[in-house]
Amino acid sequence: MAEPLIFAIPKGRILDEALPLLASVGITPAGEFFDKANRSLMFATNQAHVSIIRVRAFDVATFVAHGAAQIGIVGSDVIEEFDYSELYAPVDLGIGRCRLSVAQPKDDAEQVGNVSHLRVATKYPNLTSRYFESKGIQAECVKLNGAMELAPSLGLSRHIVDLVESGSTLKANNLVETDRILDISGRLVVNRAAYKMRSAELTPLVQKFREMAGQA
Repeated sequence: MAEPLIFAIPKGRILDEALPLLASVGITPAGEFFDKANRSLMFATNQAHVSIIRVRAFDVATFVAHGAAQIGIVGSDVIEEFDYSELYAPVDLGIGRCRLSVAQPKDDAEQVGNVSHLRVATKYPNLTSRYFESKGIQAECVKLNGAMELAPSLGLSRHIVDLVESGSTLKANNLVETDRILDISGRLVVNRAAYKMRSAELTPLVQKFREMAGQA
């Protein structure tokens, strides 16, 4: 019997929007998936040949890129941060829309364009470094996994690069968005080698997502 296809989906903000998309292409997780007390990370689905793993968004890209999972859903921010050559992102699913932006304290008069070096707190050191390098600025990135908005008020950095949806969290922490780096949405990602070797399974599945997203 063939190995099951492993479908990686992210915990967090994209998950609630991803589940209806999975259902629309005929994949429904087993009941245990929805049990908040269940600590499992891998789940069966209504498709005997498809299993789901639920992992952190950044790990979706790693699992798929290295072939531990063959297909997944993840934000374009993660795809751009890691820039894995093994990842193929054939479908923009149009979910999880937000942006990756630079922000700083509202009362900070320093303009980014007037400096050659700055410290930035971010979860995205690669994207951040590339962005500021394109402006001729050397960015010293302080890697944080959350609570970025605290960094300026506690003296860790004057600038942050973080995901922004409504901007209310920035406002609540006396920060203002000063530049937009990247518009973000959820994407279907596939391992390139698996897409060739297991094309009989993956190609029809990718096509269903394309049709669902209106990109057929």
